[in-house]
Amino acid sequence: MNLIQKIVGFFNPPKKINVVKCITEQWTIPSRFLDRLVQVRVWMPPRYAKDKDSRYPVIFFNDGQDMAAVGVPEVLENGFADKSITPFILIAVSASDNRIREYGTACQPDYKGRGDLAKDYNSFVIRELVPLVRNRYRCKVETSATIFAGFSLGGLSAFDLVWGNPKIFGKVGVFSGSFWWRSEEATDDNPDKHRITHALVQASPPRPNMKFWLQTGTNDETEDRNNNGIIDAIDDTLDLINILSAKGYKPHEDIRYTEVEGGEHNPQTWKKVLPAFLKWAVNP
Repeated sequence: MNLIQKIVGFFNPPKKINVVKCITEQWTIPSRFLDRLVQVRVWMPPRYAKDKDSRYPVIFFNDGQDMAAVGVPEVLENGFADKSITPFILIAVSASDNRIREYGTACQPDYKGRGDLAKDYNSFVIRELVPLVRNRYRCKVETSATIFAGFSLGGLSAFDLVWGNPKIFGKVGVFSGSFWWRSEEATDDNPDKHRITHALVQASPPRPNMKFWLQTGTNDETEDRNNNGIIDAIDDTLDLINILSAKGYKPHEDIRYTEVEGGEHNPQTWKKVLPAFLKWAVNP
């Protein structure tokens, strides 16, 4: 399949020459929608304070507590130092103990009631987090420069946020996304039915100029509910890509799919492809 970019082994990190530390901040937002304090960490390019006339793309990440595990600090510092990554601002939003309730699809919970707070989480992002970030930092506000990304269930949440808010976000990055999320339990006679994101996208009009970066690993899991020899994580992602393609989104141009040979459902695998995602997201 021409759409698939196979990744084998680890990327060689850029040589560390004249690395200057990123500017970082950490703060909390008292969210009225989530009724809790939300922990946020921010990375800014080293010259942010000096280049006062510059505005930057913004990438929001779910599961901000995992940024060190996926290599964000060193990837940013090396990428900014060797200029392989266009400078941008990264906003990492930490999950709470209610992660399984806050991440999901805003339109409805899954069949077990998980994701029942996803609508509130979306309201927090759109009505509290984004305005605060834009007020506090020198952000570009074009949709093409406003990106949301996440891992696993956080990736499902990121896709839902971007698809549901095309006037704010123009790009989404999903690492091993939980696109199995469904409104009813899978059955033997129709194991691929009732997937919420697939149904939502199929029933929606296309979002002009939206772009998608999707990643899976061949060892993301072992489940194969339809017995076609392809694990569910890959099947669900490819099925979503097919729906997007049918709506007019073009492979390579609008949809970038990376399949990591031997990749697992863990930060070690996601760390391998993080530099490629960041370059795709912000480089001209």
